[in-house]
Amino acid sequence: MTEYHLHTAHLRESVPLLRAGDRVFLSGTVYTSRDAAHKRIAAALDAGQPLPYPLRDAVIYYSGSTPAPPGRPIGACGPTTSGRMDAFAPRLYDLGVCATIGKGGRSPAVRDAIVRNGALYLCATGGAGALAARSVTACRIVAYDDLGCEAVKQLEIRDFPLIVGIDAGGGSLFSSSI
Repeated sequence: MTEYHLHTAHLRESVPLLRAGDRVFLSGTVYTSRDAAHKRIAAALDAGQPLPYPLRDAVIYYSGSTPAPPGRPIGACGPTTSGRMDAFAPRLYDLGVCATIGKGGRSPAVRDAIVRNGALYLCATGGAGALAARSVTACRIVAYDDLGCEAVKQLEIRDFPLIVGIDAGGGSLFSSSI
């Protein structure tokens, strides 16, 4: 397994190099979206309404953060279970999402969408939200403020530690095919 230091602005270019099990220290912009936000994004897509962030080459982090303590941009912000977004993920990958970040396995439909679109699924360590927060340098709410911790946030991250869970060739930590 190889270790990479990558930036979200150039992640798409690096996707073909990455294999399931590789370590990635990711910097750049990611957007948080969980269950409730995904439902609203799907409704906006269905209605032809504007989205809270551009999907082309986006990195979506399945996380809902706690309030920021004094002097920090964010509170704990660990990953949530990715399978809860599996009903929405293929469509978002098909619309240009480059990677999603979460924890746990993904459905065959999501794996197929990742392969079809030359994308990635990245895994963050569950139960380590305070540790993940150390990689967040800035945070701002961009949509759905009424959802509280599940509001969509734009995060700027630096050296966020991740593992490639599913690569663009279909290799997966969750199967024996790696």
